Amino acid sequence: MKVVLLSLGFGFLLLGCQGERTEAYDSPKPVDVGEGYTIRESDAEHLDFSVSGDTLGELEKGLIAAGLVNIKEVIPGVFVDLKYSSTDNFFGEDVYGDLKNAYLQPVVAEKLKISHDWLKVRHPDLTFLIYDGVRPRSVQQILWDNLDKPDSIKPLYVADPKRGSLHNYGVAVDLTLANAETGEALDLGTPYDYFGYPAYPDREEQMLREGKLTQEHVARRKILRQAMKAGGFSGIGSEWWHFDAYSRKQAAEKFSIVE
Repeated sequence: MKVVLLSLGFGFLLLGCQGERTEAYDSPKPVDVGEGYTIRESDAEHLDFSVSGDTLGELEKGLIAAGLVNIKEVIPGVFVDLKYSSTDNFFGEDVYGDLKNAYLQPVVAEKLKISHDWLKVRHPDLTFLIYDGVRPRSVQQILWDNLDKPDSIKPLYVADPKRGSLHNYGVAVDLTLANAETGEALDLGTPYDYFGYPAYPDREEQMLREGKLTQEHVARRKILRQAMKAGGFSGIGSEWWHFDAYSRKQAAEKFSIVE
């Protein structure tokens, strides 16, 4: 009988030869490990066969249950740095916990893939660095409640969770351009979550005249906008990093807010 043994010490498969066993002890029971392979029962005791989904956090499990997809599973060439899974955001707090993957509605992820394909053809040295995808309304509520601003001006910084934002529907994405090899973000003039005119696409000409942006900053932003437009996204006037796949009306008709 042909037997496949797993060598734990060296991490590779050894193929046995044909013939009867001559050992004085009973043959160990085989354990099926999939793909047509079996290993010895004694070896199986030392291996971890846990399902990868068991290691996911509750937030990520909820996103998957809501039908959203991991962007990197659709576009393996992108990088992800979820700013709300760190303190590197305007809020200064980690509100995503152990979430490290960015999620979107499946059709939106496919649109983003079209944008990425456009970018790779014209700028093969570049890729996308994703800062945020879907943002559940429960997280939006945390941001709203803890923002130290009067309610009258809070919407300038965070969408009112009662109304919801396009991030809450999973149809908006925050991203930048990055080096395709290292994932290092390019300088597009301001950091993510910068609130001020230098971050406004609508104010780029003014910021150029005032010396607060360079031609290189604007040229890179234009590449980002062209790539996103190729996938059917539209930007907004106050954040160079933010893009929407649908209008609010379309999003409400097609999707439910992710709670």
